[in-house]
Amino acid sequence: MSYQLTIEPLGQTIDVEEGQTILDASLRAGIYLPHACCHGLCATCKIDVVDGEVDHGEASNFALMDYEREEGKTLACCATLQSDLVIEAEIDVDADAQNLPVKDFTGTVHRIVNLTPTIKGVWIKLDDPDGMQFQAGQYINLHIPGESMTRAFSLANAPSETGEVELNIRLVPGGKATTWIHETLKEGDSLRLSGPYGRFFVRKSAGVPSIFLAGGSGLSSPRSMILDLLEEGSGLPITLVYGARSREELYYHDEFTALAEKHPNFSYVPALSNEPEGSAWSGFRGFVHEAAKNHFDNDFRGHKAYLCGPPVMIDACITTLMQGRLFERDIYTEKFFSAADAQQVRSPLFKKI
Repeated sequence: MSYQLTIEPLGQTIDVEEGQTILDASLRAGIYLPHACCHGLCATCKIDVVDGEVDHGEASNFALMDYEREEGKTLACCATLQSDLVIEAEIDVDADAQNLPVKDFTGTVHRIVNLTPTIKGVWIKLDDPDGMQFQAGQYINLHIPGESMTRAFSLANAPSETGEVELNIRLVPGGKATTWIHETLKEGDSLRLSGPYGRFFVRKSAGVPSIFLAGGSGLSSPRSMILDLLEEGSGLPITLVYGARSREELYYHDEFTALAEKHPNFSYVPALSNEPEGSAWSGFRGFVHEAAKNHFDNDFRGHKAYLCGPPVMIDACITTLMQGRLFERDIYTEKFFSAADAQQVRSPLFKKI
């Protein structure tokens, strides 16, 4: 059994299967609805029900209060249709967004590499001969075999490599999924995944220089975005400031060094925050935001900035960028986060996080 969902102000009607959430049906139809946690906790996907009936699912009473339910509001990530439905959502139209439909894929792990002591590179060759079409900066949801859970991981390869996906996965202490990936997953295993997801992409139409600030496995999306820009022959200045604690945790260092030598418009600024004194490291010592401030002499005007990394790093970088005269409209960050993340307080300086 299926129902029809009409999405205003687009005026577009799609079919929704019984038990399928409004958000999932919309994304699979190539219609982007604002969302973040996908666990019914953050309220980013709150929409108005104009006509019809819904089951609110597991939406928390904090994210969707009783009076809001009575007023006809619901959370797209949890709500399922009980009849044909008309909703109204705040849909941002962005000329640079590709709005690709989400699909399900199967694939085989054909390579696993230890990128650092805590980060593994996992390459999955997709069974679909057409591969996955995605926009640099997006992510996939990986199904963990034997468990009723998925985990989101950014795509680290360029979009031109449609036949496979590369994931850079950091071991999270106590994390069930990442522990399984690091300790059990092996080459030749079959996996299921879905994608692409996310609204994190380069605003190419702006025609301004780009700054990428990344820490740890947050390098995944910036790597994909930078490779994409360089493959397209972009001549605008591109700067990557990438931070790790020590040299052994700094991965793809040689690749970015080579890219900087090959492309005059690309600058690579690695920073180590806890490298032992007296080591052979001659680069910047300190945190990502400090390295960026030093490299740009505290003046970020005329740029677009893209941030990926731990929340503490993100907050510090936002503060530094804004002190250097770059403001909210020109700062972007990845927006997917876990159920645990959804309950954490985000920076009051940046409404988009």
